[in-house]
Amino acid sequence: MKQLIYADNAATTKLDADAFEAMKPFLLDEYGNASQPYSFSRSAKEALKRARETIASCINAEPDEIFFTSGGTESDNWAIKGSAFSDADFRTTITSRIEHHAVLNSCLAIERMQYPVTYLRATQDGVITPTELESVINNPTRLVSVMLVNNEIGTIQPVKELCAIAHAYGAVFHTDAVQALGHIPVDVRDFGIDMLSASAHKFNGPKGIGFLYIRKGTAITSYADGGAQERGLRAGTENVASIVGMAVSLKKNCETMEANAAHLKSLDEAIVTALDESGIDYQRNGGKNRVPGSISLSFKDADGEALLHRLDLMGICVSTGSACDSVNTQVSHVLQAIGLPAEYAIGTIRISLGKNNTLEEAHAIVKAIQRILQG
Repeated sequence: MKQLIYADNAATTKLDADAFEAMKPFLLDEYGNASQPYSFSRSAKEALKRARETIASCINAEPDEIFFTSGGTESDNWAIKGSAFSDADFRTTITSRIEHHAVLNSCLAIERMQYPVTYLRATQDGVITPTELESVINNPTRLVSVMLVNNEIGTIQPVKELCAIAHAYGAVFHTDAVQALGHIPVDVRDFGIDMLSASAHKFNGPKGIGFLYIRKGTAITSYADGGAQERGLRAGTENVASIVGMAVSLKKNCETMEANAAHLKSLDEAIVTALDESGIDYQRNGGKNRVPGSISLSFKDADGEALLHRLDLMGICVSTGSACDSVNTQVSHVLQAIGLPAEYAIGTIRISLGKNNTLEEAHAIVKAIQRILQG
């Protein structure tokens, strides 16, 4: 049986063993509904409280500013639509052309309901500059939504500066931090963020759980009506086991973040150095300020889809462009937005490394690419 090399951690990550162990009691024994008043539910209720406190401490928020959701897509939908629907004046939402589709399609949805949306341009390095935001923002702006780390090319955005501009015009600032949280330091107070989306399975937590940070005083409509869960803003019985697992995995990744980043940087450098020495004509996307381990590579006159499948046959998992859009063969909206030449864009793959990857795997990935492209 061939060995699996998993290099698509931006799509999902392996569940942390400690997170799994923390989840088990709430799946098997402590299965009470946290909303019920009897003693059997106390353990679940206390676990929710501790998890909320843990997650809040990881981003320098208050526990009652953390609202549990089913993941990043729901959190993005809630932030975009909940903000727009709370605004009787139909003020403008500003986002960028390189956002995740959870943001872009939410913006399309509110546009169909006559809420105006403006789309920011990115530089060739995939950066949304403060100058670009300054050029379009005005006083009627309701919300600015720019992701912290791009899911395809790994670019880290200047969110702190963008927040300051948004606030100067009286706008609320939301960031999709799905690819950032647990991988780079995130301080919502220091950055000035009003809303932040996160998804547990991107930082070694379980799938189907995430949260939306909402700064106190931020106007937003409820996501789901029903019971009084999540302070009446997101009804539905809480997924206690997954929430506990999310808190454990996030805390663990934050505690080991510096070591993880150094490890990923060494793997990153090994791959790029080997490719440079190979003589293969390629370019790396995303500029210099990228999240550790995110490697978007475009090979001239190659077929990224074919390269993905050839690598898969060798037991290596990567993606082409955005994993959430991998069924399509056309050039991704991100690569189009940064103006990547067609002869490179069609040959793009994304290698996203995680803390469990090894140097031997990094070398094996490059050797496999060489074998496919150079024969």
